Order: sequence, then structure tokens, then C-alpha cells
Amino acid sequence: MRRRLYLMRHGAVSYFAAGRPAQPDDVGLNDEGRAQAEAARALLESVALDRVVTSGLPRTVQTARIVAQSHKVQIEERPELRELRGAKLSSIPAGELETEFVHAFRGVVPNDKRFLGGETVGELFDRVLPALERLFADRSWDAALAVLHGGVNRAILSYALTCDRMFLGHFELAPGCVSILDVGDDWPQTAIVRAVNVSPLDLLHASTRQTTMEGYWAELQPFRHLIGNE
Repeated sequence: MRRRLYLMRHGAVSYFAAGRPAQPDDVGLNDEGRAQAEAARALLESVALDRVVTSGLPRTVQTARIVAQSHKVQIEERPELRELRGAKLSSIPAGELETEFVHAFRGVVPNDKRFLGGETVGELFDRVLPALERLFADRSWDAALAVLHGGVNRAILSYALTCDRMFLGHFELAPGCVSILDVGDDWPQTAIVRAVNVSPLDLLHASTRQTTMEGYWAELQPFRHLIGNE
């Protein structure tokens, strides 16, 4: 018997819309993100959720509160499932900044690759995989929702598919999307990736052909002169 994990990315946020770059740990959902969470709530309303897990960052907690509002389940916070941490943008040479953004998730990303000059992909695996092991070792649940982040969810899906610490960067995970992972007793060998990047508000992904990081790079441009003061 397999249990089911609904692996969701938080709804959309605005990192560069307040007159200066926002602190990633503090930013919350924007109007679009709340609409995406509402669409996911409608999609998952009939599912009997036993657990709801977040990273504890505001954007994941806010998304989970909307999605799980009709479920009588306590929202858990697991800081080890937080997104990859970048360094200060001012620490990245100006001539390399575009490449760091646009190519952050390209191809099979090496474990020693640093995300925006900060945490490595290997360090992400080091904290995410044990957290998953603890979640799957708990036999008290049958269906769980984990509201996490694009990089974290890529790592989980990549590990489920390859049974290795291989980060497949070409998974594009839209804000507010849901992926479905069925897990058996022997994780990850018995895992089944049932669906990836189901975006309830935009099923055909007609709204953009950019990657998330390409979109963030475009949003950053009006604030380039502020880098160094973030």
C-alpha cells in the first residue's frame, strides 16, 4: 500500500515590488498567490488530508492556511524544508548576476553548485532528505499535503525519480502548483511520481513561457541600482 503526498509550491510572491528587494524569509503571498492558493483549495477540497506540512516561511504557511482551511488538520512547520538560501546579491559580481539567476536551475545541477552564491544543492539534499525520511517513517497518516518551495520540490521529485542525489533542474514548477507523489515502505525505490506541476489556476500554463528564475530576473531590473544596500 502506498501513501500519497501532495507536494505543493507556495503561491506567487513579489520579491521586488516594495521599492526595494524584499527579504526572502519575510515575503508573503501577493494577490495572484492568494488566488492560486484558492484554486488549489478547490482542487484538494475532497481529499481527506491527515497532515499538512510547511517550511515555516510566511509564503508557505499562508498558502497552507488557505488550501487546508476546510480540513481540521494542524499546520506543521519544518524549517529544514526551507528554500535554498542565496547570498546577498551584492556578493555576486555584476557581470555574473544574470547567469546566476537565469541558469540557476539548468540541466542536471551539480551538488556543489551554489544557489545565487549561497547554499549548495548538496547542502539542500543534506537537510531535506532526512526530513522526508522522518515524515515517511511516521505511519499515522495516509494522505499529506506539503507546501514547500520550487527548489525543495525539485530536489524531492528528482530524488524520487532517480533514487539518487541528482537535481534535475528542468522541472519547472509554477507558483501554486501541485505534484503528486505516492510512497511505499521502501522510499524512494517504491515511489511513484503520479503528476507534476498541476497548476489549478492555469492548467495549460498559458500565462508564461518563462522559467521562474527568468521571471525573477526581469522583475529585478528596476531595482538593480539598489543592490549593495539589500
